[in-house]
Amino acid sequence: MKLLAIRLSPQAGKSLVIRGALQLGALATAIRGHSSLFMLTPEINDRLLQQYPMLRELPDADQAELLATASMLHLPAGTVVFDENQPCQGFPLLLSGSIRVIKAAPNGRELQLYQVMPGESCILTSSCLLGHTRYHARGIAEQVLEMVLLPAATFQILIGTQEAFRGYVFHLFSDRLTDLMQLVSAVAFQKLDQRLAHLLVNKPSPIHATHQALADELGSAREIVSRLLKGFAEQGWVKLGREQIEITDKAALKKFAGL
Repeated sequence: MKLLAIRLSPQAGKSLVIRGALQLGALATAIRGHSSLFMLTPEINDRLLQQYPMLRELPDADQAELLATASMLHLPAGTVVFDENQPCQGFPLLLSGSIRVIKAAPNGRELQLYQVMPGESCILTSSCLLGHTRYHARGIAEQVLEMVLLPAATFQILIGTQEAFRGYVFHLFSDRLTDLMQLVSAVAFQKLDQRLAHLLVNKPSPIHATHQALADELGSAREIVSRLLKGFAEQGWVKLGREQIEITDKAALKKFAGL
């Protein structure tokens, strides 16, 4: 494949090396986010195969072609990895960091749909690639993000010819669908205070998060979450600190959440 080399301004101080199979949108995202996009090194190849062992099951020739066409992408925390109505640029495989996938309302409120962690991938991306549609939600890098991007054409070949890769993708669909059904059930049938209690008991204590961050996960407003947390503290269930919440009575929280 033909290689395309593009040098950023002196302030960026780095070169981008992009394989011809990579679509322009991913490059534009990299430049806008002041990130770096590189070919895979042997070290990155090893990390990728450790995080995604199903790739080891590919025939040697197919594995080599996959590694040759993929690119390594570094994104700073807070970068919008993809947004609503954008075309899908490729299939992400995370090595470090996480992506928060949200649905935003016109009034600015957000509802977290799910997170993508290392060793996982984004079912929304899979859906867009399989259905040749645009994104219907937004993905944001929660921490500094390292990910390998497979070109859309490579994804289509793998999903069509490699059982191990196809099984991995559809297994993720199954898991995420269960999670999303639970989310729909919680939003439809549980009160916000119960959902907040459920969220707290499923995080390690102490919880290092702002009230706004918790509100974003619940699709609520910071003021409402702060009021509910204050009520939990008065009950003796939690202890509130600066950007920190310590759970002091997990059993009571679980009972209240209906777990």
